[in-house]
Amino acid sequence: MTVTIDADLGAPARELRAYLDSIVPGYRERWGRDSSFEATLAWQKLLAAGGWAAPSWPEWAGGRALGVLDRVACDAELARVDAPMMAGVLGLQNVGPALIMFGTDEQKASLPRILTGEEIWCQGFSEPGAGSDLAALSTRAVAEGDDFVVNGQKVWTSQGMQGTHMMLLVRTDPEAPKHKGISVLTVRLDSPGVERRPLRQLTGESEFAEVFFTDVRVPKTALLGPVNEGWRVTMATLGYERTGIINLASALQRDVESLVTGLTVEDPLLRDELTRRWMDARLTGLLGARALAALGEGGKPGAAQSVIKAVWSRTTAELGETLMAVAGEQALLAENPAAMRFLRSRASTIAAGTTEVMKNLLAEQVLGLPKS
Repeated sequence: MTVTIDADLGAPARELRAYLDSIVPGYRERWGRDSSFEATLAWQKLLAAGGWAAPSWPEWAGGRALGVLDRVACDAELARVDAPMMAGVLGLQNVGPALIMFGTDEQKASLPRILTGEEIWCQGFSEPGAGSDLAALSTRAVAEGDDFVVNGQKVWTSQGMQGTHMMLLVRTDPEAPKHKGISVLTVRLDSPGVERRPLRQLTGESEFAEVFFTDVRVPKTALLGPVNEGWRVTMATLGYERTGIINLASALQRDVESLVTGLTVEDPLLRDELTRRWMDARLTGLLGARALAALGEGGKPGAAQSVIKAVWSRTTAELGETLMAVAGEQALLAENPAAMRFLRSRASTIAAGTTEVMKNLLAEQVLGLPKS
């Protein structure tokens, strides 16, 4: 089976193309290239109105039950019109699937509101002492009557300031091995005892928050999945959306090809550097295509996800440096696109799994090297 990243359109992608052609002109006229929360929420509402906010969700949950190949083709259609990221992306890609797989009827009632953006969900995962080693988290939830009492801190919480709800990982059994004593709670962020503070980034933006929990009472009905099995719930959730890494690879390839095509560079050394970035992006895209082919044949990408993530991280970081060099002294201006891209690229080797962790996974699980 031969599959490319830009696979031929199937019926779902053709339907989405027609829908996008009907809504994008009006959206651009109203919002232009605005990337604010309000603009991305308006975009999400448009997609939800057409049934395209979460096409991989089952039909009973408001999705279209699309398979991997159709989903990748639809994502390519969104890329074709340079669609913005939806405001509630974490709820759509992570929390919603968790509710679908493990939620009670009461918890699943949130699904329609996640689709439309009425509820914006974030994930309470990372802590000051538990980033790459997530299972080292120490935020505690102690059973007390009909409630859990939560104390602790989360950090680098994406959309933490805009969120209305949180999928929160807590330690419910401090005596158990660290992967065994974790539970998942669904928490309203307007609960008494929850405090949020924005984190200012190098770019001046505040996409993340640190969130503090002080004697926050969460009803036991908010437990998602079995008590002390939060790690299993989390891993199952992260494995639900299997096209994410493939889409990263595809997006990087398209992005770099567009950038290189639009640049005129006289310096032969810089031209050579741009050529290397183009080759890296093509390689990343080919790795994504191979992973897509495996999924299309019913397999699992497995180690391919870690390989693609590691290559994507390195290429994205190096691309930021190359574009700064091409921009020259203009890159010193804060509003220069190359400067902003460079600053954002610094997180590529950290976000969604640090490069060091990816290398360890590959060394141990693929190459079979012993743990040091």
